[in-house]
Amino acid sequence: MKNASEIVALARNQSKMTTRDWIHALCTNFIECKGDRCFGDDLAILGGIAQFNQRAVTVIGTQKGTDLKSNLECHFGSPLPEGYRKSYRLMEQAEKFQRPILTFINTAGANCSIESESRGIGEAIAQNLLLMSQLSVPIISVIIGEGGSGGALALALANKVYMLEHSMYAILSPEGFASILWKDATLAHQAAELMQLTPDELLNKHIIDGIFRETLGDKRKKVKSQQEIVHSVKEQIQADLMIFDKMTRHDIIQQRQKRFRLF
Repeated sequence: MKNASEIVALARNQSKMTTRDWIHALCTNFIECKGDRCFGDDLAILGGIAQFNQRAVTVIGTQKGTDLKSNLECHFGSPLPEGYRKSYRLMEQAEKFQRPILTFINTAGANCSIESESRGIGEAIAQNLLLMSQLSVPIISVIIGEGGSGGALALALANKVYMLEHSMYAILSPEGFASILWKDATLAHQAAELMQLTPDELLNKHIIDGIFRETLGDKRKKVKSQQEIVHSVKEQIQADLMIFDKMTRHDIIQQRQKRFRLF
């Protein structure tokens, strides 16, 4: 098995499928929605309406680029307040039309620039968390790369939370952790081991509900194809939605709230 530092490196690999790739791999007829109806559009949050196995769903995720130009356009996947307000708008719409919500997370954290702070990034994240805690439609989240801080949690307060094998989920980056604890960001490797941010460690603590394996074999050296990984994700989402279809709206809310009260 890979150690935490190796997992962090793989989670940040630019060759990983982006949120847009996942939406097109899992869904059909995707219609992207833009803007927060307040300030503008944030390319770090991608969202809209799509069909998953012939049923309407709302899909939202943090979008990273694949090269320098696209990363600059989406602030390296660190959303601004208008990005979270766009996701809030889409989740409200999903509630109105009773569409399940699928979220895909790959962010080091919310944007911490002066402009982000001046437009209320903390309030935007808090409003998302409040809304997600009260929605009566099922929410399924998949961490596909980095899952950092409140920027990740703002889309991950879900009924079911899954991680890809080569992904991470933590309160902040290993570099940030090392800077706070030891005043030295170069000790990020040691910090990663202490933080218990790998999928296996988080599954053992019941913080996530499952892991989508990207490798095969006892030593996990054989890499699965993207088609195999997508198929396993699709099957799990479909199985979960079938279970939620049998639950009342009240029970869906209670299950989500009970899940997070355990922490």
